[in-house]
Amino acid sequence: MATAHEWLEGARPRTLPAAIAPVAVGAGLGAWAAAFDLPRVLLALLVAVALQVGVNFANDYSDGIKGTDAARVGPVRLVGQGLAAASRVKAAAFGCFAIGAIAGLLLVALTGQWWLLLVGAASIAAAWLYTGGPRPYGYAGLGEIFVFLFFGLVPVIGTAYVQTLTITAPDVVASVGVGLLACAILVTNNLRDIAGDTVAGKITLAVRLGDARTRHLYATIVVLAILIPIGVGLLTSPWVVVASLTGVLAIRPVRIVLGGALGPALIPALKLTGVLLLFYGLALGLALALA
Repeated sequence: MATAHEWLEGARPRTLPAAIAPVAVGAGLGAWAAAFDLPRVLLALLVAVALQVGVNFANDYSDGIKGTDAARVGPVRLVGQGLAAASRVKAAAFGCFAIGAIAGLLLVALTGQWWLLLVGAASIAAAWLYTGGPRPYGYAGLGEIFVFLFFGLVPVIGTAYVQTLTITAPDVVASVGVGLLACAILVTNNLRDIAGDTVAGKITLAVRLGDARTRHLYATIVVLAILIPIGVGLLTSPWVVVASLTGVLAIRPVRIVLGGALGPALIPALKLTGVLLLFYGLALGLALALA
């Protein structure tokens, strides 16, 4: 039976920057529009965190029962390592989805925008179907597209929208930067797992592209993300451009990835990309709020 610490590791808390960063940017966009609403931002954060942890447990469950995690390196795999029953991990995933759904329902009730229920339902479906269901899109090389949408565009624009009840050009442009860095995390993860995923039949984008092109893809999307605050600054305030200074945090992980690190040697790059995303989101959100 898994210990409390193993359950915590199974929740993969190091992935939480992917939930916090987009909400921080969305909050900043709301403040820039003079519409900041703390209760709505906190509910949006609860939705994002619950879905992030939920998708982590869902991936653990689905990959575990498929045998994909048998030869993986990296964080604890509750099902794959036989630490917890698959049914309990599945229940944990759906418990997190339920928390996210309740918080989302409260948020929809506050805004009166009931069409957002469709966005919430799509987000939960995307979280489960990444590795779950009869045709998981994560096994078909489509993971990066959905991460870009549901960890970039949807949470950033959504958090801004529940405050302002409108969608603006800065909302869209800012969401692109967050989405790109969220994709960079997945690209690093899948680069590390190319060998194991190939054997297990999990055809990720990294498996399709191969080692060298995946490394170049990582560097490209990180550089593009660091440039995004310049575009946001042109639409809002020149001060927003300072968020691009977080690019210094990209130097080390880009060097690790382009340097040819393999397997466990890529774990520091994965962690540092998460740190980059967190500080990028906080810096961009704060810059927008101050602007």
